[in-house]
Amino acid sequence: MDKKVYSKDGKELRTISLADAVFAREVSEGSIWHAIRNELANMRQGTAKAKTRREVKGSTAKPWRQKGTGRARAGRRKSPLWRGGGVVFGPQPRDYSYSIPKKVKRLAMKSILSLKAADDATFRVIEDFTVETGKTRDLTAILKNFPNEGRTIVILGEDDNMIKRAGGNVKDLRFLTYNRLRAHDLYYGKNILVLEGAATKLGEFYGS
Repeated sequence: MDKKVYSKDGKELRTISLADAVFAREVSEGSIWHAIRNELANMRQGTAKAKTRREVKGSTAKPWRQKGTGRARAGRRKSPLWRGGGVVFGPQPRDYSYSIPKKVKRLAMKSILSLKAADDATFRVIEDFTVETGKTRDLTAILKNFPNEGRTIVILGEDDNMIKRAGGNVKDLRFLTYNRLRAHDLYYGKNILVLEGAATKLGEFYGS
């Protein structure tokens, strides 16, 4: 697959050949679903907690005698039927995380990249750049030359603390490194900006 490479100013520079095995393969919707579900599950804290009748603080004395009052029999005030009592089958702290096969996750990433690369309006390859000053205004001056409505994903060839610092407080902007992609961010990204070096490394990393 051939894609145009744009400068920081949004002008066409040259053409780059991307790996078809990564950017032009058949999309596997099932693997995408599993990868996103896995990421969301692993992010859950699992700290929700409701007290059972055993954990509720209160007296264990019988509220009134069993017979002769005309009221329904009651054993203790911590019953789930009473206000302030315990909760039946309430949430308990748990670990929601689980793992999926590496092949499924890699297939999901390649499927999402192929899905996004098919749309030239949202998928752009940009020449490698950095923000040496680490200032937000210098980064936004570059991003305004490209489609930026909605969530924008910038895929880096390597960790760049300065560019991440510059975009740390930019709304709807995410940075991903080529070997640590997140299916959820990538799939729901409206604008995918891939640095030229990262595009080459993606073909090598996921194409092998």
